[in-house]
Amino acid sequence: MTSHDVVSRLRRILRTRKVGHAGTLDPMATGVLVCGVERGTKLLGHLALDTKAYTATIRLGASTTTDDAEGDTLTEADPSGVTDEAVAAGMAALTGGIEQVPSSISAVKIDGKRAYARVRAGEDVVIPPRPVTVSAFDLVERRGAELDVVVECSSGTYVRALARDLGAALGVGGHLTALRRTRVGPFGLAHARTLEQLAEDPALSLDLAGAVATAFVRRDVDESGATDVSHGKRLPAAGLPGTYGVFAPDGRVLALMADAGAVAKPVVVLAPAAS
Repeated sequence: MTSHDVVSRLRRILRTRKVGHAGTLDPMATGVLVCGVERGTKLLGHLALDTKAYTATIRLGASTTTDDAEGDTLTEADPSGVTDEAVAAGMAALTGGIEQVPSSISAVKIDGKRAYARVRAGEDVVIPPRPVTVSAFDLVERRGAELDVVVECSSGTYVRALARDLGAALGVGGHLTALRRTRVGPFGLAHARTLEQLAEDPALSLDLAGAVATAFVRRDVDESGATDVSHGKRLPAAGLPGTYGVFAPDGRVLALMADAGAVAKPVVVLAPAAS
């Protein structure tokens, strides 16, 4: 199932065409996919989803064309001689700020065309390395050649590339066999509901106010300020960094705003005044 397939299911379940998602989830992966419904779609382009967390399983002993179990095998080696100490050292070397070459079947664009499309067309693809941050790459359990790991990383990091590079560093090859995204920005599994749960009980995990309160710094205004915001007017600056949510006295979320010098300007008005 692709992220687009999930959106299609949500449209049917929630009986609205106005559904979108904030960043794709790999078809082989499970876990958190942030979606917006109706007015919530206005938030999707403004969410700071720059950190992500995963659980994954890496199999040592083989490298593949896709860096996961769906690809063809490129190399094979016996991983039984790889020590736990070597695994720990290899993972430590891939933690922190690193230069990572994305997988060849990634969605990275090369001369305007997605890398995976070039691969499927039979082209040789070389993607230049890019800086990413891996804030955690930890072993949870080792089961012979299989490593259950947790990863926390910046957006744009490819966990399958970590599997590939760890296997290469250990001299036996490696690839990803399972991937679950457990958090995107501030949204985690605790917020998530399965499609089956939604089909039985069509309801939002978070309403608009709850989503903004979870993802943004909060600014509360009085009735006069709320009226100004609903008409798209500026407010005095709040001294808050970045984009923040503005709430009325009754708890309604009114807008996303950002300071610009001495004033705060609307980024998007979520509760416009009735015309």
